[in-house]
Amino acid sequence: HEVANGLAGFDNAAMTCIPIGTGNDFLKNFGDDLALFSDAENLWNGDVVPLDLIECNGEYCLTIACSGIDARVGEAVHRYSGMPLLGGRGSYLASVAVNMLKGVNEHWTVTLDDEVIEEEFSLVSTCNGRYYGGGSMPIPEARMTDGILDTVLVKKVGRLTFARLFPPYSAGRHRELSRYVRVVRAKTVRIQSGEEIVTCLDGECFRSHDVTVRLADKKISFFGPKGCDPDRTAR
Repeated sequence: HEVANGLAGFDNAAMTCIPIGTGNDFLKNFGDDLALFSDAENLWNGDVVPLDLIECNGEYCLTIACSGIDARVGEAVHRYSGMPLLGGRGSYLASVAVNMLKGVNEHWTVTLDDEVIEEEFSLVSTCNGRYYGGGSMPIPEARMTDGILDTVLVKKVGRLTFARLFPPYSAGRHRELSRYVRVVRAKTVRIQSGEEIVTCLDGECFRSHDVTVRLADKKISFFGPKGCDPDRTAR
């Protein structure tokens, strides 16, 4: 996150990534090539690819900018990541369980370009990449090179309903969940609330009463193993 924010918009600099994170969700976008990133000797063979960026309150992220219960899960996950036997995915699931007990929904005013919606939401997540939360894939169609952001909105649901929705939501089956889930391609998404909103940008979290998300004017130059494709797993 810090490196991407420092290099955003500079054509004379490029970044890469070695998979030693909690979930390695960014590199999951590269499919089976993720394993090649583990060996630094592979990283110099490929071309430099410009990737789209999400801009959120003056910061940039590569994959997903989320607000709501998924962001609260991301904020709390590091409390569990060091526990034996859990692993990356397990620590996310533990954080989901704990945060569900605290409540799923929050009252927000959400503006999608010119459309204003005031009601309770479980989450609003804008996707450039496809993975977060240790492997959840809300929008399998999202691509990191097409200049388009997909935003998924989950309306108010009870704890049991959320638990039932979580597996198909994580598997990218949002079309089966149209009663609860809406996907839009808005140029600007704004979330406002009298209470603090937890927002997570590629695993880095902050709190605010006013969150604005849009496609950034800047791109990030990325390099990796020969033939690697950031849209490899896109449907």
